[in-house]
Amino acid sequence: MFGLGMPEILVILAVALIVIGPKKLPDLARSLGKAFGEFKTASRDFKDALNAEADPAKKPQAIDAPEKNKDKESRHEG
Repeated sequence: MFGLGMPEILVILAVALIVIGPKKLPDLARSLGKAFGEFKTASRDFKDALNAEADPAKKPQAIDAPEKNKDKESRHEG
């Protein structure tokens, strides 16, 4: 995990516990977890959008029914 071993992770957690305090540490961890989750979702959406632009065959087709109906109405009037 990022080149960190168990002793390094324990030291980081101990320093965080001392600096932040035991009461605020769970709130901070919860906030970080939500932020990483939102980042993961946003990056997945961005990746999907890029893939859709790169491969136009996978793009959903827009419905052009109103425009086609206008063309048919104008042809019958003339």
